Amino acid sequence: MSCEAAPQKANSRPIGSNLQAEAGAPAWSKASVAGRVHPRQLAFSLPHAESLSRDNFLEGPANTAGLGLIDSWPEWPNRIMWLAGPEGSGKSHLAAIWAEEAGARSTMANALTAASVPGALATGALVVEDLEAKAFDERALFHLMNLAREDGAYVLFTGREVPASLAIELRDLRSRLRAVPVVALLPPDDQLFRGLIVKFCADRQLTVDESVVSYLATRLERSSAAARRAVELLDSEALRLGRPVTRALAAELLRDA
Repeated sequence: MSCEAAPQKANSRPIGSNLQAEAGAPAWSKASVAGRVHPRQLAFSLPHAESLSRDNFLEGPANTAGLGLIDSWPEWPNRIMWLAGPEGSGKSHLAAIWAEEAGARSTMANALTAASVPGALATGALVVEDLEAKAFDERALFHLMNLAREDGAYVLFTGREVPASLAIELRDLRSRLRAVPVVALLPPDDQLFRGLIVKFCADRQLTVDESVVSYLATRLERSSAAARRAVELLDSEALRLGRPVTRALAAELLRDA
């Protein structure tokens, strides 16, 4: 597998290869490299745009149900739906695809206030991201659900947990949330995980070959978030150290490699 994105960075290089998963392999960690590499030059960490378009979404068994939910709109079983999944599982990407299709506005759950609810629902569709226990105004959310029902608006909630696992103090809100249908995203399988590594490299304009993808895929925690952090760190350390992106560098940056 390979990915290419132009223009190629000066530190872009092919890297390494082994498809056999190693039992007990450590997760990627910045702390693991703190005492192992030393800076030789100053590098600036610049933001990298990540495409959240439908064409750039990587589909696999882990997210088929979530993609099906987005593609089935507006024929949802309920106008209010909940998309649940671990960090980096694709919730925000799917929500962005739906927001584009439905003309929905988006807000973080912890930014929602009672006063902002009517404006948030102005287009008749809304994404509310990162619903976590005690991290949002319960009365504002209750007001949102009531108004959405009255107006016939569509709402897509996203969160790491399912509604039933949240400790909600307002009894009526707790009841309403637990009645919301849930679609769950799962951790990526091997093929999807490898594809995510390639995608994150392309997002950072890194060109990598099958060997580096295999090396990382068999040693990282099996999650999109771990793959993203690994690619970010590999890119930034290669720039900081003035070294090419190689399998050897990746090995240095893996704890106990």
